[in-house]
Amino acid sequence: MLAIGGDLSKERLLLAYRMGIFPWFSDDEPIIWWSPDPRLVLYPKDIRVSKSLKKIINKNIFKVTIDSSFEQTISLCAHIRLQKNEGTWLGEDMIEAYCNLHEAGYAHSVEAWHDGELAGGLYGVSLGKCFFGESMFTRISNASKVAFIALVEYLKTLSFDMIDCQLATEHLKNFGAREIPRSVFLKQLNESLKARTKNGRWVYNPAKQ
Repeated sequence: MLAIGGDLSKERLLLAYRMGIFPWFSDDEPIIWWSPDPRLVLYPKDIRVSKSLKKIINKNIFKVTIDSSFEQTISLCAHIRLQKNEGTWLGEDMIEAYCNLHEAGYAHSVEAWHDGELAGGLYGVSLGKCFFGESMFTRISNASKVAFIALVEYLKTLSFDMIDCQLATEHLKNFGAREIPRSVFLKQLNESLKARTKNGRWVYNPAKQ
């Protein structure tokens, strides 16, 4: 934990991400800013996909889109956690703040659809050649995994350096994410930020991936 307070304005959020800092707090808490050490990151080239997940992807059970339903995606990230009594840091203020970042072209969502319904997805922030993953949800088994793999493959086409996964989870480690010292993360982040940010709505064409 680095700081308490401030606001969730677009300018402050973007400055925080550029410094390797992100907000994470509950509804009954003030805004709390974090920069973990070590940091969990995934380098797109290191992605690991199990044989079973490859089969699911190849069956085209889910239709994947990017930036087609950001507000619904972030809202469901909060709603599904509440349904499971897990609690959430995605209160109304946070949802509004990231929707504003999406409107400004910095926050993006990946959606996995099944029979016309949103089955799973994730969202995060993009700056330079770094994607900062924030949260994901799933309504149907494997939906968020398929969305995540689609994101990684899309970021490969854009020559992204890394995905910031923030805190260690076995789920993400199974995909090839690994912990690195914060000092190394910040050095790599500074290099990634030298590249131009792909701002605006992202266009996803899986046929070209």
